[in-house]
Amino acid sequence: MNFAAPWFLLGTAFAALIGLLLILGGFGVARAIKRFGDEDRVKALTTADPSKRRAWKGVLLVLATALAFVAAARPQYGKGTRLVPATNVDVVVVLDYSKSMYARDVEPSRIFRAKVEVARLIKDLEGARFGAVAFAGEPMGFPLTADGAAIAQFFRQLDPNDMPIGGTAIARALDQANDLLKRDPKSADHKRIILLVTDGEDLEGYPLSVAQAIGAQGTTIHVVQIGGRTPEPIPEIGPDGRVAGWRTDREGKPLTTELSLTGEQQLASIAQATPGGQIVRAEKGTTGIETIAAELRRQMKSELSERVETVYADVYFYPLGLAILLLIAEVFLKDAPRRRFVATRPEAAPRRAALLRGRGVRAGGAEPAAGAEPAAGSRSGGQHAAS
Repeated sequence: MNFAAPWFLLGTAFAALIGLLLILGGFGVARAIKRFGDEDRVKALTTADPSKRRAWKGVLLVLATALAFVAAARPQYGKGTRLVPATNVDVVVVLDYSKSMYARDVEPSRIFRAKVEVARLIKDLEGARFGAVAFAGEPMGFPLTADGAAIAQFFRQLDPNDMPIGGTAIARALDQANDLLKRDPKSADHKRIILLVTDGEDLEGYPLSVAQAIGAQGTTIHVVQIGGRTPEPIPEIGPDGRVAGWRTDREGKPLTTELSLTGEQQLASIAQATPGGQIVRAEKGTTGIETIAAELRRQMKSELSERVETVYADVYFYPLGLAILLLIAEVFLKDAPRRRFVATRPEAAPRRAALLRGRGVRAGGAEPAAGAEPAAGSRSGGQHAAS
């Protein structure tokens, strides 16, 4: 037995409170009768004792209230099991290819290390599909595919010098990654993840608004922040891939890269705007991509793997129906039994006339009193007869 909304079971305490109030009311009635007068005399004046019936009515009311709250808690029972298939995972890796990724605070460079760890991530997550977005001032995308080697090759053959427009357009890159997911017909039924790897902040667009829209669709964004607030010089990389010097501004001062407090807050807010989004900061010479990779591997083996779950069926209508029946019974149970009143009918006329004749009374006349003298007319009549 399981309850879908177990908090409603606390309402059964309300039923117990009703029962307590009814008991206290019964004691109050007994005390009132004693104050009114002699208890035996009061009972003699009543036609019936309602205490037992009222007790049963109270029991029915309390049970009905308790059963109503049990029904609200939605009792369920396991009627079987079902196999939940493994959830497929779609991962779009969004990798920053701005020239600041040439910085060497992560050996041998930020971009080289990021490409290596992304390739390892793709290799370790067997069964997942991958898409790719490389961005600087403008993004370039590679559609979702089960061929992870093709995604790794896409990242491997690009360098920051290959990007036509410089900058760090995070908002455009996230929008491109979301577009890759929406255009794939299978992605709607899969777990969707965007992995953003960057060392800077977006000073042109509104990445937080884009992230909120992506999160509303159920897609998760994990952010890997490479680099911190410590200024790092940016090397100048030649066509042969070797360091040709250090980048400088117009005044000849070395250019450095560091992430401001505002930039850190921006990246953190991007991850927090999506369900389950995390931000990992590079430290001690690592990029942090391996941390996200470990979390994704754990999810694929546990949360997103094939599993057997119990199927529950609602049975709330049983206690609810019983509660309704008890309330109906409580309504029809009266405080006192029904009394039948019989009207008294008058005696039959022939029987009454016979009774009067037996007592010497003529019909329509009165019985003469004992020792009464005859009427005057009777006496004169007697004298006339004698003469």
